[in-house]
Amino acid sequence: MTRVEQAFAAAEEEGRATFVAYLTAFDPDADRSLALLRAAAEAGADVLEVGVPFSDPTADGPAIQAAMARARAAGATLPRVLDLVARLRAHTSVPCVLFSYANPLLRLGEALAPRLADAGIDAVLALDVSVFDVPAVFGARAAADLAWVGLCGPRTPDARARAIARRARGFVYQIARTGVTGAGGGRDGDLAHRVAVLRAAGPRPVAVGFGVRRREDAAAVAAIADGVVVGSHLVQRAAAAFAAGEDGAEAVAEAVADLRAGLSRPPARSRRA
Repeated sequence: MTRVEQAFAAAEEEGRATFVAYLTAFDPDADRSLALLRAAAEAGADVLEVGVPFSDPTADGPAIQAAMARARAAGATLPRVLDLVARLRAHTSVPCVLFSYANPLLRLGEALAPRLADAGIDAVLALDVSVFDVPAVFGARAAADLAWVGLCGPRTPDARARAIARRARGFVYQIARTGVTGAGGGRDGDLAHRVAVLRAAGPRPVAVGFGVRRREDAAAVAAIADGVVVGSHLVQRAAAAFAAGEDGAEAVAEAVADLRAGLSRPPARSRRA
């Protein structure tokens, strides 16, 4: 069991869904980004998704695109992001998932798996590479040595979703709706059915993201899934605070605490119920 899976199991024991917090590394710079990640962990995030800035973030909406532009202007590269995670490890043991497009990962070549392990990365979510294609794209060593999160869209056929769930490690990320991150709430189709299909296929926990902004959004997802992923909302809260000359870390901590309060479940609710 990976450390990410242990975090999901611990939250389940506490009778709540797992809170997965996304933040873009180096937004707006290395030191303040580190402070945001620490604040999210200390406020109750169970898993941190650390976004790797990229020049063409096609799956991301305006908030994260802007964050990536700020981060790249601050000098972000994947090696520097990994150095940042290594610094974070001195302050928290909360599991870290590297959230990245393929190109930055490919630049590390054969050093990908050992470099990520040395930095303290627990799993990888490659947005534009299917878990089935990881060995061909990143090599057999990276495929075997790293935990690759499975990603399912709202229109992924059930048979393929089951195959993704069986191949994934860490957890399966179910996207709640079509479109880009942060483009408003709502769901496409029967989200409960999609989560149930993934759960029935294997032991990996299922987290749902895209469009979770309010406590009631988080509570609705927590009622059917093992984890709730929040990204654009946290990125926007930090950016607004910094723009107003306020403490972005405090804003992120307040947002995490508020959303996490909506993740509790009735005592009788179990993952396999």
